[in-house]
Amino acid sequence: LSSVAMGTIITMSSFHWLMAWIGLELNTLAIIPIIAKQHHPRATEATTKYFLTQAAASAMILFSSTTNAWFTGTWDISQLTNPMSCTTLTLALSMKLGLAPLHFWLPEVLQGTPMKTALIIATWQKLAPITLLYLTHNSINPTPLLIMGLLSTLTGGWGGLNQTQTRKILAFSSIAHLGWMASIITLNPNIMLLNLTIYIIMTTPMFMLLKFTMSNTIKDLTTTWTTTPQTTALMMLLLMSLGGLPPLTGFMPKWLILQELTTHNLTTMATIMAMSALLSLFFYLRLSYISALTMHPTTTKTPNKWRFQPNYSTTPFMTLSIVSIFLLPMTPMLCT
Repeated sequence: LSSVAMGTIITMSSFHWLMAWIGLELNTLAIIPIIAKQHHPRATEATTKYFLTQAAASAMILFSSTTNAWFTGTWDISQLTNPMSCTTLTLALSMKLGLAPLHFWLPEVLQGTPMKTALIIATWQKLAPITLLYLTHNSINPTPLLIMGLLSTLTGGWGGLNQTQTRKILAFSSIAHLGWMASIITLNPNIMLLNLTIYIIMTTPMFMLLKFTMSNTIKDLTTTWTTTPQTTALMMLLLMSLGGLPPLTGFMPKWLILQELTTHNLTTMATIMAMSALLSLFFYLRLSYISALTMHPTTTKTPNKWRFQPNYSTTPFMTLSIVSIFLLPMTPMLCT
């Protein structure tokens, strides 16, 4: 875990392409034993898929930076001027992040890992590639990123509709959120950073809640109200926030991104992305309906299930849940 953190920090603080690449490699190699820790064929399969995609993406990053250094004579990250290097770097970072159409590994990998590891892959592992995109946003061609962003929001919406596994649903949710980030990064990178922060703040308590209630499938969510009714109510609000409904925090990045897209005369794209948010909202509504709005038929006399004290602290996810629900009024302060 310390090596995973170290790899990301090296990439985020480097100016030289080779140092950034070393950080990405260290990060990838350190998380592999964490994914493979469960002695299970599914975990092994997830590890193999993760390693192959990340290694291919890292090789492409090294290739694009070497090509750029060959033509420009500099290894500085901000001096990315060669058009071919820009394109290959965009593709490589999209593959690392899991943007459509290079997203196929993400749902499979998350499905083969425990909730805690899935949380690391869905949040912390996005930081290093997004930092590189942020550092090079001036020289990257916006068209491929806008197309991939649009594809990701649609894929994230459609892919999640038919899922029954909560980790896969959150993987498609992650793809959709990354699509929103990719579409705005070349137009206004600061909004992208805000979106990333809010995405991490909302996704972390969601994974924690699913781990706390041991809900691996939608079927497991039907009986959560018997264990913790308050948590179930909070989960419904969290899901609505992830879907981007107005009074909640999740609406803030979507609102700002749509505003920025229309300012740049990309009205058609803004409309399609707003419509694709409805697809995501549908499966969030499905989860909240099953967990909080319907009662599972039960023959027991007591409404609440007897249980032990929770074996880990509930403070982090309660705090993050509150932040991910009530932050919308702070929008003007965060935008300036």
